Amino acid sequence: MGYHDLTAFQRAGSKRAHAWVDLQNAECQHREAFITVELQANGFLYGMVRLLMGILVQVGRGLLSVDEFTHLWQSRQRERVKYAAPASGLCLLRVGYEHFPFSPDVWYDAQPHFHLPQASPAIAV
Repeated sequence: MGYHDLTAFQRAGSKRAHAWVDLQNAECQHREAFITVELQANGFLYGMVRLLMGILVQVGRGLLSVDEFTHLWQSRQRERVKYAAPASGLCLLRVGYEHFPFSPDVWYDAQPHFHLPQASPAIAV
């Protein structure tokens, strides 16, 4: 958590003047065949989540250590971040504002409600 330069996770073509992001919360859960990662930040870089998830898969597979991952992003080694997660697995859940720009009469809560499938108790391993 905290305010970090995430240049290593910014795709080429970004028009953003800097790569500093205030990562406010990160949660990772493993439930059966699913791994979910939820990130909350003050903004996201172009391609950041896909590149970050791609490198975290390498950590999970033992191809990169946690220390190597930390060094990679802290030293802004964008050239070492080669793989991006597919966009099909990503979902923006909510956008928040410090000062909400819309009046309550025009605002609609479009928060999706996802449910992971429950395991069947009849399956034996």
